[in-house]
Amino acid sequence: MSERLFETFTRLCEIPSETGDEREVADWIAARLRDLGLEIEEDDSADRADAGSGNLICRIPGRSDAWVSFFAHMDTVPHSEPIEVVLSDGVFRSAGETILGADNKAAVAVLMELAARGASQSPAAGLELVFTVAEEEGLRGAREIDVSQLRAPFGYVFDHATPIGEIITAAPTYNRVIADFEGMEAHSGIRPEDGRSAIEAAAAAVGRMDLGRLDQETTSNVGVIQGGTASNVVAGHCRLVCEARSLDEDKVARTTSAIVDACTWAATEGECDVDIDIVELFRRYRIEPAAQSLKIAREALEACGHEPRELATGGGSDANALLLQGYEALLLANGTEANHTHSESVAAARLVENVALCDALAAGVAKAATG
Repeated sequence: MSERLFETFTRLCEIPSETGDEREVADWIAARLRDLGLEIEEDDSADRADAGSGNLICRIPGRSDAWVSFFAHMDTVPHSEPIEVVLSDGVFRSAGETILGADNKAAVAVLMELAARGASQSPAAGLELVFTVAEEEGLRGAREIDVSQLRAPFGYVFDHATPIGEIITAAPTYNRVIADFEGMEAHSGIRPEDGRSAIEAAAAAVGRMDLGRLDQETTSNVGVIQGGTASNVVAGHCRLVCEARSLDEDKVARTTSAIVDACTWAATEGECDVDIDIVELFRRYRIEPAAQSLKIAREALEACGHEPRELATGGGSDANALLLQGYEALLLANGTEANHTHSESVAAARLVENVALCDALAAGVAKAATG
């Protein structure tokens, strides 16, 4: 199993699949699954999700009538050069100055291994393997899944870069705030008084914001500042891309409003106009302590020798989008590290352990259905 799993993971990472460019990796996954004699379907979400392909779903009947779904996303964040995977001292890393792509191809490889094994020996419960698109930019693929067509009553998302054993029981609402400041261009050396600097107004807005960790549930950030044309021109335009996140709806609303108020005030003071766009990229959730998915996950982790640890996260995943549609989905850690950075890595042993965990989850689902 290990050699096949590792080869699959390496090949997946080396296929480029930045968000919106998933076609090649989707075709590769589909071809491999069909070679195993499995049926795979692609939904019609590509255009709506602004993705290179639709979501893929592969179903493998089990030894019982019960079903469980597993989710992994095919897209990655951007990278500047091709990815070359190296395995050293039992750890997969990128050979160059790029991401590895373990987010989320470590999980994709695990699902592919489950498929390969399920093609020759029926799993304890039916497996619904879902490969999503456009997760890295607003969970767009998962938002478009028709959850009414899923056979499994609940599922697991393997997309959290922390040690195996962590169970994410709460995640925040994430509002993106884009503020476009419009001033007046002028020659900065001859008639600067005729200009109105959009950059100066945007800078004043940032200076008025409370940023960073505001409390244990809430964060705020300015991630992008873009503006100006040349050093000798008073900037006529500047864009701020900001965000507010919180596990509490009132707090995220207040934090978002504070960003908007700072931008509005700064534009007025700087005699500029400002156009503000607010987009909710995903919504908060809390998993009920009595949820069946959570109970089975605890037992499966313990059976595999991991200590279950329940916690909240400041990030989002496909679980946010699925839960928003009323589908019970539980986010689990997959043992990857330093995602979205050049230091990204995953130990080979973690891939093997995740396969074993999926087996235990399927066994738990089958047991619960008959018990």
